[in-house]
Amino acid sequence: MERLLPWLGAAVLLLPLLLVPLALLARRRRGRQTPPLSLLVVAGSGGHTTEVLRLLSCLSESYSPRHYILADSDKMSEAKIRSFEQKRAEIFSNSQFTLDRIPRSREVRQSWTSSMVTTLYSILYSLPLTYKLKPDLILCNGPGTCVPVCISALLLGLLGLKRAIIVYVESICRVETLSLSGKILYYFSDHFIVQWPALKEKYPKSVYLGRIV
Repeated sequence: MERLLPWLGAAVLLLPLLLVPLALLARRRRGRQTPPLSLLVVAGSGGHTTEVLRLLSCLSESYSPRHYILADSDKMSEAKIRSFEQKRAEIFSNSQFTLDRIPRSREVRQSWTSSMVTTLYSILYSLPLTYKLKPDLILCNGPGTCVPVCISALLLGLLGLKRAIIVYVESICRVETLSLSGKILYYFSDHFIVQWPALKEKYPKSVYLGRIV
């Protein structure tokens, strides 16, 4: 025991010296700010925009700027987005966002033949826009507009121009079957999230998180 006393005393004296650099390192890590993440959000008519704005309300100020894309025939989403961003600017002074419109890829009850033509046109229109925005992350939840935007992002990635992570959140309204957009992007998205267990059983790649909107 007597032999251990000098070692214990030395350990007690050295302990503060060991803790100081650890504390400084922890403080330095806390002081680091998360780099901003450019986010592209695809809005849609009906309840799609409402749902995606609920998702955005949970995100930190690091997701900036936020680039919204909506169909040129969408008359309601812009007002909802501007109202949301106005409230967000009251909380985060450096909040930034943009709004862009693209041709609608498919109208309700539009024939498959004509839908292929309009979707192709929408992709060609989206490609230079997506390249200009260069998002790090794309968030969408089902509107038809998200298909040409995501395909444009995939093409840019294949060309080595810009790699964007695609996160698809299926609408809460989809309980047993995916939307048409979901059926297409299920195979191309990096993260595919569903809100009902029945969809998780049918689509094993998906991630079930319960109701998130």
